[in-house]
Amino acid sequence: MAGNGNERKHPEVPDLDISRSNPTKVTLDRIGGKWKTAILCLLAEKGPRRNGQLMRELAPITQKVLTQQLRELERDGLVARKVYPEIPPKVVYELTDSGKSLRMVLDPLCEWGKRFAAAPAVNAGEPRKP
Repeated sequence: MAGNGNERKHPEVPDLDISRSNPTKVTLDRIGGKWKTAILCLLAEKGPRRNGQLMRELAPITQKVLTQQLRELERDGLVARKVYPEIPPKVVYELTDSGKSLRMVLDPLCEWGKRFAAAPAVNAGEPRKP
C-alpha cells in the first residue's frame, strides 16, 4: 500500500530532535560557514567594529554576504548591533556575552587557522600541515 510520505522508515527507532542529540551540529549551525568564524574571530581579537572596518578586514567578502552573516549571528544571539543616534548613523557590531563565551573555542580555532595559512604546501595536491 502506498503511503503519504509521512511514515517513518524505521518505526523501531524513535524520532530524535537532532539539535538535542547532536550538540556539535547545533554549534556548527551557529558558527559554521565560510565567513561566520572569520567574523567572530575578528570581533573576538579586535573588539567592536563598524561595517566598513569589517569589510576591509574580511576582504574579499561582499557587502551582501557580510550583512547576511551579521544578521544570522545577531539572530543567534552571538553578535550585537548597536546603532548610535548620529548623522550619518554609526553602527557597531560586537560580541554578546554568548558570543564571548565562544572565546575558549574560537581562540584555538583562529590560531590553528593562522598557522595553517602560514604553513607552506609541501607538494601541490597534498594538504598543508600546520
